[in-house]
Amino acid sequence: MEKTTNITVAGLGGQGVLTVTDILAEVLFRAGYDVKKSEVHGMSQRGGSVSSEVRFGKEVASPMVPEGESDFLIVMEPTQVEVNRHKLRAGGVLITTDDVPMERLSNPKALNTMMLGALSKHFELSEESWLTVIKEFLPEKLHALNVEMFELGRQGAR
Repeated sequence: MEKTTNITVAGLGGQGVLTVTDILAEVLFRAGYDVKKSEVHGMSQRGGSVSSEVRFGKEVASPMVPEGESDFLIVMEPTQVEVNRHKLRAGGVLITTDDVPMERLSNPKALNTMMLGALSKHFELSEESWLTVIKEFLPEKLHALNVEMFELGRQGAR
């Protein structure tokens, strides 16, 4: 992959935006990509707007996604779609809660892994590579729930 791919994840503080980008960056790094991740933009306290960015490719110079150049925008809170839409490039992929089977979300704290599952469908990386990193980043008591939600996100991605 010569081109740098840009991903922005947005939501509210407490929704696991940073966890999603941490897992995403690690999966991509293990797949052999140069990966850069930015920290939070906005209020990271519970309930405030938050976003984080991941850039990956053969060689990535900066962790910051240029304005309007996200190839993927994942928004975990419907109120944050319009707030962040300007980050998405023309023709980019917007993934929202409308794109996953929210009726099957058994625990709101696992929404982030459901959304990560939906995003994962856009990359040629094994499902096992994603699950391995999810299990490494999350406590063992949360593995079953998060694996289930990740798989539902993959299966239900619209």
